[in-house]
Amino acid sequence: MSLRIDKAINLLKEHNLLVSSQVADDQEIVKNISYNSKEDQTDSIFFCKGNNFKAEYLQQAVAKGVKIYVAEKEFDKETDHLIVNDIQKSLALLSAAYFGNPENDLFIIAFTGTKGKTTTSYFTYDMLRRAFPDQVALFSTVDRIVGPKPEDKFKSDLTTPESLDLFRDMHRAVQNGAKYLVMEVSSQAYKKNRVYGLTFDIGGFLNITPDHIGENEHPTFADYLYCKKQLLINSKVNIINRQTNEFETVHAAAKETSSDDQIYLFGRKDADVNITSKETTLSDSIFELSATDKKAESLDLAGEYKLGLVGDFNELNAAAAIIAARVAKVDRKDIVEGLRSARVPGRMEHINTKSHGTIFVDYAHNYASMKALLGFLREEYPKSKLKVVVGSPGNKGVSRREGFAKALTESADVAILTTDDPAFEDPADICRQIDEKIDHSKVDVTTIIDRPSAIREMIEHSSGDDIVVLAAKGDDPYQKIKGVDVPYPTDTVIAKGILKDIEGE
Repeated sequence: MSLRIDKAINLLKEHNLLVSSQVADDQEIVKNISYNSKEDQTDSIFFCKGNNFKAEYLQQAVAKGVKIYVAEKEFDKETDHLIVNDIQKSLALLSAAYFGNPENDLFIIAFTGTKGKTTTSYFTYDMLRRAFPDQVALFSTVDRIVGPKPEDKFKSDLTTPESLDLFRDMHRAVQNGAKYLVMEVSSQAYKKNRVYGLTFDIGGFLNITPDHIGENEHPTFADYLYCKKQLLINSKVNIINRQTNEFETVHAAAKETSSDDQIYLFGRKDADVNITSKETTLSDSIFELSATDKKAESLDLAGEYKLGLVGDFNELNAAAAIIAARVAKVDRKDIVEGLRSARVPGRMEHINTKSHGTIFVDYAHNYASMKALLGFLREEYPKSKLKVVVGSPGNKGVSRREGFAKALTESADVAILTTDDPAFEDPADICRQIDEKIDHSKVDVTTIIDRPSAIREMIEHSSGDDIVVLAAKGDDPYQKIKGVDVPYPTDTVIAKGILKDIEGE
């Protein structure tokens, strides 16, 4: 892996990113790439990125061997540098080139949506890896999988990685034999140009509801929608939920770069592929797909499917995944088997107990996903008490707090408010903001700041047909507190440990 400086300059010029350059020898080759001044910088190209970047970070990097730096302003006159008008776009462009443009060796399927990205990505990954063993990579909110060995699977730090990390992991996947990549693309990925220059083979738009609006995310819903729809504009084939909010805007975005025969609509009605729910049990659901036009018929996907997760919302996710898999030429048998055995870490995991109800662990982390989850459980278990343990993150997605309050008021009987990634905020303040918006005449609410204690309290005071939902954290093994990722056992591990204490299992 390397990059000659004259190639870097030409790429930046081609994209109208280069403002000026000061280079002693443009034939020199950089053999390292970084934006972290704490790393080894021997013969590196270093990127001065971030709103809080300071000149001393560059000096630290220069002392460690930087050959040239890229920045939006001149920090050091003595060191070779390229001045650009957009550091994030430049980072994406030059990272791709440095790692040999691995995206060209991959068939890339990407999904975006306020909810369902991770679930749909895992469904698609499970189908593809049955069809193409050891040839499929996955970049999700939960895990990044870049190869078949244990060391090739690790926890994700972002839904969509920073561009340098994204192309590095793509390169690693290609080196490990990958020919396909399934990934989530967040709105922040476009807001911060992490996927600048990428064209996806398939782009899936699952849904959009107000979320991620706040000081560190999107200033308005319009900005959020704009970033979301960029995936469709930058994809060859588009798969769209016919019932999504803002459908006309989303559909128009897809038409900007794709013809009608490359756009597939799915949904409960009025779609190319229609979904009909058939049967649901505690551990799985059966649904049927029907093709309503020749375009959909050509995919040969009509018929009945059994899904290893419950919830009608998961049937929508599964339909998007099935369409994507068929476009990618996955055989029907691999699709059927992949769905039947599908498991998504932290999504609708259920734990049966002897005498403390049924426990569900789910990542539902905004109003849309919480409403879908609780609404489904309320419909399936109308005589059960619905009890929820939930918190909301600090310093982002502030609208989620009112959203949780609304979802709890609409569907829950009992709620315990607790900590979930408080960042630099006081978790008690976050809980109070949720609590203020709950209708206490409908929901019995308690606040217990320590999350394991909150889970124990809820389980110990549940019985019979009670449904206990541990929401918003899923399989996340950390609590983000004051800039530090503090290890956390996960809700599932904590719940099982409590049950072992009180039920002896």
